[in-house]
Amino acid sequence: MSGVALVTGACGFIGRHAARRLAREGWTTVGIGHGRFDDAERERWGMREFVSADVTLANLVACAVKPDLIVHCAGGSTVGYSLTHPLADFERTVMTTAAALEFARTHAAGARVVFLSSAAVYGDAGQVPLREDATLAPLSPYGVHKRIGEDLCRLYGAQFGVPAVILRFFSVYGAGMRKQLLWDAANRVRAGETSFSGTGNELRDWLHVEDAASLIERAHELAYGDCPVVNGGTGIGVSVAKILSELFAGLGTAIGPRFTGSRREGDPDALVADTSRALATGWRPQVSWKDGVREYAEWYRTIAA
Repeated sequence: MSGVALVTGACGFIGRHAARRLAREGWTTVGIGHGRFDDAERERWGMREFVSADVTLANLVACAVKPDLIVHCAGGSTVGYSLTHPLADFERTVMTTAAALEFARTHAAGARVVFLSSAAVYGDAGQVPLREDATLAPLSPYGVHKRIGEDLCRLYGAQFGVPAVILRFFSVYGAGMRKQLLWDAANRVRAGETSFSGTGNELRDWLHVEDAASLIERAHELAYGDCPVVNGGTGIGVSVAKILSELFAGLGTAIGPRFTGSRREGDPDALVADTSRALATGWRPQVSWKDGVREYAEWYRTIAA
């Protein structure tokens, strides 16, 4: 299937990779969100057009496209930011999701919606791997807002027939990502710091952004009024200590990471996906975590130089 795809948050890390993947699969892709592209960058990321604007109903209508697919990547992006700016995170996640769904209802009848949620909705479930039917108990405003976004998708599906699918992504990463653990750790190494909060034994499921983008393209076929949920991960839990040790080696430092043992607010002990539903679509992750982390280290060394 192909047609016109509207990607919100298309200047963001996952959004731009999703846009490029869709374009490669034959979609005509239009992006909207914060940030700017020059023409060469916009074309490199596969977008026919990019609108630099807040994701509101009025601005979506002003894009003057009737999409067959809406990939909603706009929203808050980190637990830490949501803890210090909860209202801003609510506006970025909940309000933009409501706008995208209302746009689908009123101006893009039949368009399929892919909503990017997060494993943060599970909270500290104490279950590994996490199935999509696990109890949701988010620990942060970020997780709560993603759960509200999911509820809005279900509401619009049940009440208005808007076909949607929820992708709960776990730890998405890749070269070019300038936030979260790998970015923070690489900056600390450069500054000569090696101490991190936590124990290092926290388990995370690391999904390369190219694999995330390919799952987005594949999962849109699952979008229906009953709004199914699909985990986006590899099903492999890797400790933070292992990830950082691999990053340190890739950055060329002989010193390993040290951990304070203190738990960060909103930080579960283990988040590892049950990927049965994703694998049932025929999708398979292609990038191993070691290769992906080494790729990240090489990219960081290039920009740091």
